[in-house]
Amino acid sequence: MDLRLDDIAWGTRGDPVAAARAVAAGAARRAGRHDHDGGFPAEDVAELARVGLLAAPVPRRDGGAGLGEEPDGATLRAVLTRIGAGSLALGRVYEGHVNAVQLVARFASGEARNTLLADAAQGHLFGVWNTEPPGQGLKIDGTDGTRVLRGVKTFASGAGFVTRALVTAQPAAPGSQMIVVALEPGERADLSAWRAQGMRASATGTVDFTGLGADRFTPVGAPDDYQAQPHFSGGAWRFLAVQLGGLEALLDAWRGHLVATGRGEDPHQLARLGEGVIAAETARLWVARAAAIVGEEGDPDGIIAYVNLARLAVERAGLDLLERAQRSVGLQGFLRDHPLERLTRDLATYLRQPGPDRALTEGARHVLRAPLASGDLWLDEA
Repeated sequence: MDLRLDDIAWGTRGDPVAAARAVAAGAARRAGRHDHDGGFPAEDVAELARVGLLAAPVPRRDGGAGLGEEPDGATLRAVLTRIGAGSLALGRVYEGHVNAVQLVARFASGEARNTLLADAAQGHLFGVWNTEPPGQGLKIDGTDGTRVLRGVKTFASGAGFVTRALVTAQPAAPGSQMIVVALEPGERADLSAWRAQGMRASATGTVDFTGLGADRFTPVGAPDDYQAQPHFSGGAWRFLAVQLGGLEALLDAWRGHLVATGRGEDPHQLARLGEGVIAAETARLWVARAAAIVGEEGDPDGIIAYVNLARLAVERAGLDLLERAQRSVGLQGFLRDHPLERLTRDLATYLRQPGPDRALTEGARHVLRAPLASGDLWLDEA
């Protein structure tokens, strides 16, 4: 039976995974309408707010649902995967929101922390924007009440829709300072350069903060807290969970095509489908273990190494699944009215992440230098 949003009154004692499934179902129905340059799943973000998922990452001790506080990350992982299955663009935006709220909860203090977490609880959309063009990086000029921002952030997903942007800026003192900038909808966003093949509905663009004064931003934590390990690298498991949702949606659409066309019993098609299932399940196992290892808070170097390797494992699984699905469906899967067409574009684009070669070699270096047997490196002692 279909789960409708009207059936859900989800709060701190409810079921966030059920809420995510319901939001994802609506997002999947609307995804084609949002798939254009400058598109954005605004209705779906509104549903995330309505069912409590924007407020969910606020810690329990602060009156929230504490999504992500579970030791093995299982609930947050399931939520991210379900949303990603409905829409990878929505999943990317929501993962950025969760990341930002968790950074505020971990590093902010005092009244600033209370205010920012209250903003999340009230439905503000947060985002984390860190990429900068050469020579135009974000800076804080001046001192005390005369402080003003100068510079831009690029590849900012949700630009024009995020109303609380967590960004890094270079102050006068050494180090990179996290700040949360309050923005109005549509303010300072330029989406003209985002002409990507996929993820067109992510509203990814450039935001110019130049001229915003101290009344518009709130410092969070100490200098260089943003890159504190293992949270900085280990947190990559979250976007892997979203990507996993994309893999699962693609697998379901491919399977549906084989059933609808009556081609599924062909032995070659069965072989491809079986290999696709193996790829998706491989990704799921890596993501689940990565989330659990981060939650165990053990050896920081080991956590970073495992998540780095998980990044490459999920990428490889996604590329394998894309190849087999496209070969199986053939030319029909490249036609714009076919369910696979947008799914394959979005997944192929989202699988592209920064520094994959470095992630692979750093993960391998940890294995090379470890004194333990390879089978004991990430032994689950639970």
